[in-house]
Amino acid sequence: MQMKRSFCAALLSCGLMAGLSSAAAAETLTAVSFGGAYGAAQQKHQIDPYEAKTGNKVLFQNYTGGVAEIKAQVESGNIQWDVVDIETIDLERACSEGLLEVIPRDILLAGADGTPAAQDFFPDALSNECGVGEILWSTVYGYNKDALKTAPTSIKDLFDLQKFPGKRGLRKKPQVTLEWALMADGVAPADVYKVLATPEGQDRAFAKLDSIKPQIVWFDSWSQAPGLLDAGSVVMVQSTNGRLYKVMVDDDKPFDIVWDGHVYDLDAWGIVKGTPKLKTALDFVAFTTSTQALAGFQDVAYGPPRHSSQALLDPEVKPYLPSTHVDEGLRADGNFWSDYGEALGERFNQWLLK
Repeated sequence: MQMKRSFCAALLSCGLMAGLSSAAAAETLTAVSFGGAYGAAQQKHQIDPYEAKTGNKVLFQNYTGGVAEIKAQVESGNIQWDVVDIETIDLERACSEGLLEVIPRDILLAGADGTPAAQDFFPDALSNECGVGEILWSTVYGYNKDALKTAPTSIKDLFDLQKFPGKRGLRKKPQVTLEWALMADGVAPADVYKVLATPEGQDRAFAKLDSIKPQIVWFDSWSQAPGLLDAGSVVMVQSTNGRLYKVMVDDDKPFDIVWDGHVYDLDAWGIVKGTPKLKTALDFVAFTTSTQALAGFQDVAYGPPRHSSQALLDPEVKPYLPSTHVDEGLRADGNFWSDYGEALGERFNQWLLK
């Protein structure tokens, strides 16, 4: 009997130890992103399934973008964040400055159809060694179908005041607007940044903008774009595709999107350099960029940058996703704007005052 009690005690002890070991194995990871409807989609399709699968916890926090906080953490050695949702222009800078870990491509999961990750991801999603793309999003222009007799179909139509009279709403930034000006003036998308890097190309872009300047309504925040169109303040408006899609679906607005000449970009997961939880962070990135996880971003009209995810998209949503229209668009060049952004920003501001 004594031996039996001792044996049971030993089993209990082993069971407790196993439980403690399991608890100790669980980790808490800190991930930061941009909040809003996008953050809610990440929580639903990436964070919650990851926690359920692994038992790890994720502190999911908001930030405003940029690299300043990442830089401060890395330089001080006081790492507070493990994984960061980062825009391409910031990814390029952070990686070049050694603020992010290199993410080995062999950790990424094969597609749900068995396609190796290197072939399944869109090339742009893996173009920077420090990031793995999560979404494609686009700057497009939209119009109110009830306000125009003829539907615009091209980026040239945005600049055609004779055929499409009325105000145009543009964000008060040179990015995208200058690219659009050149494409509307006949520059092929593949040549836009090469031309815009020259003084002659810059003159050409601003001259094209001059042709519609009196009809431009400038705004500061993307949140203002749908409202300008809805109020009739403009007949066409520059916007992120997700903003327009949301009011088209949620509020049944009679808007439509022109995809010709859209400028698309990606958000990616990056891992902060020096995180003591590197292995867990790598596992997190791999899990949350799976076929199923990325397909979930159709909820907010952002396109998954994996071929295998396309099969999981709602046919009614698919036409509104940037991933469906890659061939009609131009990939935003973060390196270009890193090199020329300050100078073009100054010229743009001076041009506004003329």
